[in-house]
Amino acid sequence: MAIMPASAQDRTPPLKVSANGRYIEAGGKPFFWLGDTGWLMLGKLNREETERYLAKRATQGYNVIQVMMLHRPEMANPVAGAALVDGDLNRPRVTLGSDLSKSGEYDYWDHLDWVFDRAAAHGLYIALVPVWGDFADFRLLNVDSAQMIGRFVAERYKGKPNLIWMNGGDRYPELSPAAWDALGKTIRAIDPDHLMTYHPAGRASSSWMFHKAEWLDFNMYQSGHQTYAQDQQLNARGEDNWVYTTDDLSRSPQKPTIDGEPSYENIPHGLDRAPEPRWQAADVRRYAWWSVLAGAFGHTYGENSVMQFFVRGGKANAYWPKLSWDEALDAPGGLQMRHLKDLILSRPFLERVPDQSLILGNGTRYERVAATRGASYAIAYSYTGKPFAVQMGRISGKRVRAAWFDPRTGKSQLIGVFANRGARLFTPPGTPSLGNDWALVLDDETARRPL
Repeated sequence: MAIMPASAQDRTPPLKVSANGRYIEAGGKPFFWLGDTGWLMLGKLNREETERYLAKRATQGYNVIQVMMLHRPEMANPVAGAALVDGDLNRPRVTLGSDLSKSGEYDYWDHLDWVFDRAAAHGLYIALVPVWGDFADFRLLNVDSAQMIGRFVAERYKGKPNLIWMNGGDRYPELSPAAWDALGKTIRAIDPDHLMTYHPAGRASSSWMFHKAEWLDFNMYQSGHQTYAQDQQLNARGEDNWVYTTDDLSRSPQKPTIDGEPSYENIPHGLDRAPEPRWQAADVRRYAWWSVLAGAFGHTYGENSVMQFFVRGGKANAYWPKLSWDEALDAPGGLQMRHLKDLILSRPFLERVPDQSLILGNGTRYERVAATRGASYAIAYSYTGKPFAVQMGRISGKRVRAAWFDPRTGKSQLIGVFANRGARLFTPPGTPSLGNDWALVLDDETARRPL
């Protein structure tokens, strides 16, 4: 296995919230979070497999991997062994004196050290969930144990440049608020330099309980895996994940937000209700474009087999995966995520705001056209490719250049140059239908940006 020499600090510079409170910067430059849910990486993969996974995701444009540190009390790596002694959060299983360079032996925590370093070599940040919700469910996570494991992990990993803390573990915070708050406060007291968020359960946002917590630097929501018809929860929002972005950005003080768990590619609608139908590439594109154009600072993608590192012929954790994880790394939706990232970063990033006034006579649900703009550009996304009307004059310039951007390929085709006034109807290529999605890109003609 080749080892890539690299400066972790150069490849993963420090992250901080931008001055306007809406975005993230890396080393002073705009940072578009393109995350992958590699939840069970520590529990399923050996080092050769881990290296292969990290390298592949880095070449595909991802820059954040979301990982569970402790999924359940029996959490173990297939090579390094168990993380805890008897599943006790107060007793991490640390093998003192192990020296990988001499003996080749290492424990779970040595392995996590190595994972951080290899991720950094590939330019990847690790968004680490210290304790998954199962511990809270069984009352194994409480104020005392949260402080114990929080101190241990913060002291051990605070020096890793590519660390992002992700408190919570797919749970509603109100079920164990004191424990989650204690974990956040303990980690922050020891490590004030790395960003921290909270990963809630489905159809919820960290802002609902912890928005004003001093340890919470940015919000995260889980828009979830249900269809419009399946969503029967209080304040149901169905598949409209953009609503969470809008809600989070309306709060004070201003904090960035992101969809940390939308519907995964190849996972059944509603998760465990039935093995079919499944979310496809067009669906995961829609979730990404809707949330980002509403103002999210990036997006997290997920794939059913990858998030649990399923292998054909093996036992699945859940949700009827069909592909082996290494096959699923090439799922089309996952490959297409980078096109949104590339487009957003190609225009002035920190000035971008959502602006639905660009769209005249907008529709709802799948017919809704999402819109965002900066001072000299605007982007409007249609999931169905149905013609839509745009209010011109919302960006600078007497004339604007218009182009269609294909979310499937990342390629653009020129429409023309038009006067920047009045209303104009734009007709996307192809026949209107679900998944015939296109992004209209308007630029001040004098900016002379490449297509």
